[in-house]
Amino acid sequence: MGTKRIVRLDEPDAIRRFTSRLLTDLQALERMLADDVFETGVHRIGAEQEVFLVDADGNPAPVGPRIMASGPDPRVTTEFGAFNLEINADPIPLDGGCLRQMEQQLFELHGSLSGLAATHDARVLLCGVLPTLRPADLSRENRTPEERYEALDDALCAHRSEDYRIYIKGVDELLVEHDSSLIEACNTSFQLHLQVEPDEFSRMYNASLMAAAPVLAVATNSPLVFGRRLWRESRIALFQQSVDTRRAGSGARDFEPRVHFGNGWVEASPVELFRDDIARFRVLIGTESDEDALRSYADGQIPSLDALQIFNSTIYRWIRPCYGVADGVPHLRIENRVLPAGPTLSDEIANAAFWYGLVRGLVGRYADVREFARFDHAKANFVAAARLGLGAPLRWLEGREVGARRLILEELLAIAGEGLDRLGIDGGDRDHYLGIIEARATSRQTGAAWTLKAFETLGGRGGGINALRELTVELLKAQADNTPVHDWPRLKPGDVASASNVPERVDEMMSTDLLTVRPADPVELAISLMQWRHVRHIPVEDEERHLVGLVTRGDVFRHLSGAAAESEARSAPVRDVMCDDLVTVPPHTPVSRALSVMHEHGLSALPVVSEQQLVGLVTERDFLGLATRMTADLLPDASPPNTPAASW
Repeated sequence: MGTKRIVRLDEPDAIRRFTSRLLTDLQALERMLADDVFETGVHRIGAEQEVFLVDADGNPAPVGPRIMASGPDPRVTTEFGAFNLEINADPIPLDGGCLRQMEQQLFELHGSLSGLAATHDARVLLCGVLPTLRPADLSRENRTPEERYEALDDALCAHRSEDYRIYIKGVDELLVEHDSSLIEACNTSFQLHLQVEPDEFSRMYNASLMAAAPVLAVATNSPLVFGRRLWRESRIALFQQSVDTRRAGSGARDFEPRVHFGNGWVEASPVELFRDDIARFRVLIGTESDEDALRSYADGQIPSLDALQIFNSTIYRWIRPCYGVADGVPHLRIENRVLPAGPTLSDEIANAAFWYGLVRGLVGRYADVREFARFDHAKANFVAAARLGLGAPLRWLEGREVGARRLILEELLAIAGEGLDRLGIDGGDRDHYLGIIEARATSRQTGAAWTLKAFETLGGRGGGINALRELTVELLKAQADNTPVHDWPRLKPGDVASASNVPERVDEMMSTDLLTVRPADPVELAISLMQWRHVRHIPVEDEERHLVGLVTRGDVFRHLSGAAAESEARSAPVRDVMCDDLVTVPPHTPVSRALSVMHEHGLSALPVVSEQQLVGLVTERDFLGLATRMTADLLPDASPPNTPAASW
């Protein structure tokens, strides 16, 4: 969206006027293409580097607005989330040492931003999805306070008229509802730009679609979301659902998500893509610019096509067409939005080299990939690569079925090398960056693979928020010297310098794997669950999964001891036993406050509730475990007390 003033279009008249300007922009683009006014004879590349800001313990640090107020390099810009920023590399000609030049420029900008972030007690982290992010961090308070982000968030939510529902299934399963599109801020990417000439646009664009899957497969770096192990590049599914304006329907009609791979090959022109998006998606936001693109062009000026660019910024094709004007000359670009941020700058530039080279190499070998592959295969490959990384089975050119890793090592690296040679890239740089891709594929150690192994070493899901904090701190340490991820040593338990072991909020220590009963269930079911799980408390939920009560072991004992017949007492409904006068706390409650509440009300268990939904339970035993860990930290040689599980 650049620096244009963005406004929400609330009134039908405003929507109609902006839509008319959008159609006028598209007509002007068609006329300029017909008149051959676009820049030719040069290819340029550029990049957008999104980053996370974290504190010393790896938690998200929403200090982006404060950093921007400090006056960073003008190439650093805001992002949707206050814990994100973006670094924009300068466009440079695609030849010679451009890849090395891009890495050096990003390295310097990253270092400058890191120094400025340190003055705000923050660090700069490169990763696709921040491991320590939690749903509570995605509140509107952490949205960057700029009109354009407010307008976009409000417009997306208004088009949905219901909460966002995120569902992703991998090794674990994620199902979460959220009331803001700020879920988008969970994702950071490394976006690449490639300037192309109009007469080669369709061939280069289609090759980009074909190359997307193998390039992503070897670059995956986002395997965790909210502590769940999902896809190797979970960012793909998460981003699609985070800005999805579709509503559930009958299933008889097809609706495309705003984040999408596309619907088919391009025949001849980027106009096809813009037409398809305008036909499928409604206008969300606008700009106050009143440019008449056709009149400007007729008067001998090159129009900025503000309306088209604003609209295009709200349609998130993974491979996106872009229009731009530099020094009064229009140009076309292909934007690759597939790649995650990280694990290091050197890894990212290697990914860039692989993509630029593969796209150019495919066009050089096959001219038109449409003659050798179906679009549906390219699209299916993309999803498979996001889910499985290097283990993905791909349907390649001429209908061949081959694994991603084998395809990369035995065929695509050679094609990418040919492509980089055709582009005039220095031979040493070609070998260096493609060598990183080869080593990563050979070792199978992508960013995602390293992260999952490290997470397992740190205790996995059983380690809770502390394992995620330690993992994030280790990521910061590992990427500090820009060593490619294939050379990162795997963590061993003794190697880790723990982040803070003391939880600050209830959602950092609560139990979330809960068994519950309903009011009409027999008391015997609650008794059985307590015995099977060795627990003393069972929450009670109604049919809408609202928390309505709590059954404790003491409640059951009193119920059984006061009954004339134990069999009748066991078959009685839970509602006769449960306590319905509940004291609850929200997930963001400080641990000290939760402890005070339990002491004040004489509670042995405290339900954690968000919007009437039970999300966790904290008990006396949790606080005992916390005290034990704190004692162990202070007295490392002391043996923790033996606390066997409670028996019935």
